[in-house]
Amino acid sequence: MKLLSPAISSLARMRMWRIDAWKNNPIEAQRDVLQNLVTAAQYTEFGRKYSFSELFTLRAFKQAVPIHDYDDMKPYIDRILTGEQNVLWNTPIYWFAKSSGTTSDRSKFIPVSDESLQDCHFKGAKDVLTLYYNFNPASELLTGKGLVIGGSHTINQVNPEAQYGDLSAVLLQNTPFWGHWIRTPDLSIALMDEWESKIEKLANSTIKEIVTSISGVPTWTVVLFKRILEITGKNCIADVWPTLELYMHGGVSFTPYREQFKKLIGKDIHYLEMYNASEGFFAASDTPGEDGMLLFLDHGIFMEFMPVSEYGKSEPETIGLQDVETHKNYALIISTTGGLWRYLLGDTIQFTSIKPFKIKVSGRLKHYINAFGEEVIVDNTDKAIAIASEKTGAVVADYTAAPVYFSEASNGAHEWLIEFEKEATSLNDFTKELDSALKSINSDYEAKRYKDMALSLPVVHSVKKGTFAAWLRSKGKLGGQHKVPRLSNERILIEEILKMSRE
Repeated sequence: MKLLSPAISSLARMRMWRIDAWKNNPIEAQRDVLQNLVTAAQYTEFGRKYSFSELFTLRAFKQAVPIHDYDDMKPYIDRILTGEQNVLWNTPIYWFAKSSGTTSDRSKFIPVSDESLQDCHFKGAKDVLTLYYNFNPASELLTGKGLVIGGSHTINQVNPEAQYGDLSAVLLQNTPFWGHWIRTPDLSIALMDEWESKIEKLANSTIKEIVTSISGVPTWTVVLFKRILEITGKNCIADVWPTLELYMHGGVSFTPYREQFKKLIGKDIHYLEMYNASEGFFAASDTPGEDGMLLFLDHGIFMEFMPVSEYGKSEPETIGLQDVETHKNYALIISTTGGLWRYLLGDTIQFTSIKPFKIKVSGRLKHYINAFGEEVIVDNTDKAIAIASEKTGAVVADYTAAPVYFSEASNGAHEWLIEFEKEATSLNDFTKELDSALKSINSDYEAKRYKDMALSLPVVHSVKKGTFAAWLRSKGKLGGQHKVPRLSNERILIEEILKMSRE
């Protein structure tokens, strides 16, 4: 393995010119992607319906093809699930990435073509390696193995030729043979469905490996770290894996977990954020630890950006890269080599830079609180939690929040359920610091809090450890990418967890 590292590092540096090409010519790169997508799909059923063979400009494409959500695409996808081909994409679809909403039992099946595997997901993974080696040319990343914490759904047959699983399971099943040499654990453990048993097997099977990197959702990574320390009796993860140098994360904000990781690992390592979903690999950090991920513009995904003020309109407007602004919330609209066309992803993003184009995920279109005009998004609350934790010595494992509506006796408020890894010295002090941080971050929230006229001080409950996992278990969603929504504009979720915490 040690012989591999210098060779891979050299290859990574050689590949940087490819990244620089689209990074320095972003508008042209995206134009080429759209042209290739429309040309490839012009003779599919979808392409014929919307006259792809006659669409020669972005304006024509946007005028011809409406924005779709999953329900709009579902009739086409259902047909592919039964074995029909050439419906949305011009090459056979043999894989589907299954994902489910955090508050709904309905599953989504995202078509995964060979092009989306090779030219998006795997190309994105290669670019992450390239960017990391470019940042850290002396890295010994490939002198050990990468611990992958994912794959919460086993592979299932959907028709005689096609299969489905969650994204990580699909990627693991299609990884080139050499990829399995540099990752751990073996597939029999990586694809286990039952997470409590899986954590046990993950811990016992990896403690003797030489692990140099870890990738996975922060919540389950913390659980694994704690179990490993229990088994080994070591003080920190660095004592178990002294060669560990990189943690790759995505799916949820890392901000609330940063201090917990630092303490558990016991030494400084690099943290690299990735934006990789069932629908595609969109972005990754080119400078570990920096706020903002480099947008992947040459990976078979054409992107449009819808100002969130357009959401819900019958004919929402979208803009291109040339018109975006930093620090504004946009909903991401994508067209892909998997056959998703002007698809409303549901995530909201903000540009942190436009030269080059870098983004951060700011939340979900449906995950926010705006019951009183305060427009609080997940990015706001994650930052506020981090500030309040730092000032009170607390460590937060997970949280959710929802509005408390006006009544005859009181104004509105936000109600929080927080699962602490380490309790604040005073919950009252934590609440005040949380409120103060939100005021400093969100001017709309600050205005509504003025003299308690619209919003009163938040109501914060500390729930016992394991409450959020118990709620996920009750929904059959324990493990993998599943997570409790941070924010909701309704009280259904918070009432369910409150009830569970009191039983």
